[in-house]
Amino acid sequence: MQTSTSCNTSSLSVYVPSAANPWNAEKANHLYRRLHFGASKTEIDAALTQTPETVIDAIIDNALAMQPTPDPSWANMSYQDYEDAGLDPDEQIQNNHDEIRLDAFNRFLNDGLFARLTLFWSNHYVTELSEYYCSSQLFEYYKTLQTYALGNFEDFTRAIGTTGAMLVYLNGLDNTANSPNENYARELYELFTLGVNNGYTQTDIVETAKALTGYNGWNGYCAPIDFNTNTFNNTNKTIFGQTGNWGYDDVINILFQEKAPLIANFICKKLYKYFVSPNVNDTIVSQMASVFVVDFNISNVLRTLFKSEHFFNTLSLGTQIKSPYDLTINYLKITGFSITDEFKSSLMYLSGVAGQNLFNPVDVAGWQGNHDWINSSTLTGRWEIMQYMIWQTWNEDPEALRTFALETAGDISDPYIITKAIIDRFVPKELHTLTDYDIATDIFKYNISDGYYEDNIWSLYWQEAPYQVVLLLLHIIQIPEFQIK
Repeated sequence: MQTSTSCNTSSLSVYVPSAANPWNAEKANHLYRRLHFGASKTEIDAALTQTPETVIDAIIDNALAMQPTPDPSWANMSYQDYEDAGLDPDEQIQNNHDEIRLDAFNRFLNDGLFARLTLFWSNHYVTELSEYYCSSQLFEYYKTLQTYALGNFEDFTRAIGTTGAMLVYLNGLDNTANSPNENYARELYELFTLGVNNGYTQTDIVETAKALTGYNGWNGYCAPIDFNTNTFNNTNKTIFGQTGNWGYDDVINILFQEKAPLIANFICKKLYKYFVSPNVNDTIVSQMASVFVVDFNISNVLRTLFKSEHFFNTLSLGTQIKSPYDLTINYLKITGFSITDEFKSSLMYLSGVAGQNLFNPVDVAGWQGNHDWINSSTLTGRWEIMQYMIWQTWNEDPEALRTFALETAGDISDPYIITKAIIDRFVPKELHTLTDYDIATDIFKYNISDGYYEDNIWSLYWQEAPYQVVLLLLHIIQIPEFQIK
């Protein structure tokens, strides 16, 4: 019996377009909003010449082929290394942080699902940069997220726990035989694999903490953390009913041997909420888990979900509120407007102000997303961010606005058709009433006499057209539907 609040009862069977349920621009935009951060009209048009199944295979295969960001020259530099080189460590580390964030932003723009999942997993295996503040550890963590983003979840869990960022953030560095710290053991189960109070006991946490000891080889600030046999708890531990002198790898092995179905269900529910809807269909999650538990291959379960009737059901469209990065990156993907690295830095800062500070989630549980993104103050801030972006294009390259309108609507002179075509690029479903489009059309028409429109004298090649697009965009960003995906 279905116990969820989801109204979407479509199955995980492969979506096959039909006259009653066509593969159209609305569904293609939905696909690219969720899997990438949006798409250009050229990408949408190309997708519509293929089957949804073919498009999804290409998206996932492209993501699987992508490589992690190459190691920068400072990837393994410690604080002492900077001092030895006669550099200001604090300044260099801050610059390195900015470099990683810029790399992430550019990958959001260019690398689709690969970048989308890197961001997703940064909000699952949470660390807070403000707590460890070390660029070599941030890069190691970032590269680990990229390396396993579509790979094997068991291997991912094994790798992330011994990164310097995680060892410092969740106190693995402090966990010794003589002074045990249960922090990582608790979060490993509660947040990373099983869920709160789901399949483990306090005794399991205590015993697991003992098995996770030894990663205390401190070599100085920002230096690699080594395993130290002298601080490892060299006694028998009982974890999930298995007794032995377990260490770190044993913990992961036992966890996935004994709790695989629970892990699969917990992770699939999280993937469902992120990619489909915050209102969960438990039956679909259970079926996803049946796929996932076979080999814990992330790309396989996502391939099943994304190709499904369930994913493409109209009830899946427009069910989520955009995060700050969804807001800005989606706008850039749709419009194709170019921005400088300096402007990207400004957008990253503003996204942080709006609640999504990259690599610095609000706490160990991460950003909760959806309705948490919007309140009375952040909504105004989100409008201001978008206004800032719109005016930047007007000031730097007004012709880009004309180009965008022509690419979206074509070389036509009907202001209503142009207005509707532009609006529909930015919203997951058509606006509720025709009146909503009429209001927007009146704004787009600006102060140009109706006679010029009625006689087809006006066109997008008029001098005023770029400013008219600005006015329309300023209106669109305050339409409620603009805030959802």
